[in-house]
Amino acid sequence: MSQAASKLAGRDLASLIPYLGLAPEASQAMAASGQVMDALVQLEGGGFLVEATKLMAHALPKREAVWWSCMCSSSTAPADLPDADEKCRRAAEEWVRGQSEKQRYAAWDAAQASGYGTPEVYTAVAAFWSGGSMAPEGQPAVPPQPHFVGNAVAGVIALSAVRGDPTKRDARLKRFLESGRNIAAGGPGRLPPETA
Repeated sequence: MSQAASKLAGRDLASLIPYLGLAPEASQAMAASGQVMDALVQLEGGGFLVEATKLMAHALPKREAVWWSCMCSSSTAPADLPDADEKCRRAAEEWVRGQSEKQRYAAWDAAQASGYGTPEVYTAVAAFWSGGSMAPEGQPAVPPQPHFVGNAVAGVIALSAVRGDPTKRDARLKRFLESGRNIAAGGPGRLPPETA
């Protein structure tokens, strides 16, 4: 995939860095990068996988970032995932498909009913923070900050990577980054559910 074909091309790397919370070592690893794709390669090559996923979460367009969070959370979801959490992810996916205000508020309602303990909840929060207003319907608008979606998606990725078995974190993060690159190139980014 050429960088020009990626939805990450043209993103201003410098404007994203303040939201990543990078340690000095990670900042140094990508210091020579001028583009998001280059920075991702440098971070991943340096073993800064968490930092690379944070960058991906903030660099993807909001719709694609929410979809990515859904793909990653579904790949590590346990077979006995509570219905409330499944509803959160479904609500986020529905928002990705339709992007209506009704779907955005439905995602928020699902998150409010869940308890905020799983990655799936934050897929719904990310969808809600994608635009519009954070205030209840009918109230004066309170727009979310532009980086809120990236923060929520980065949280989904981090939680999904350690769910059930934290020793699988790095392998999962590598798969998640591949999924993100696929989405950035216009693909579905689907990840098969883990079997064990």
